[in-house]
Amino acid sequence: MKKHFTYIIYSPKYNLYYIGSTSDLADRIKRHNENRSIYTKGKGPWEIKAIIEFDNKSESYRLN
Repeated sequence: MKKHFTYIIYSPKYNLYYIGSTSDLADRIKRHNENRSIYTKGKGPWEIKAIIEFDNKSESYRLN
């Protein structure tokens, strides 16, 4: 079974936090920093503040 992650990222420029979930953490963070995410577009650069690993998607969404 594929692992799933809930993550918290932070934009020091805007003093803004964002919580998200994904199964491909590296790609997701890259998308945030390349302005390819609607909610975080133009607010980066983003820093990872926390990562929590789950065994499945539904568990990770409960934390959001």
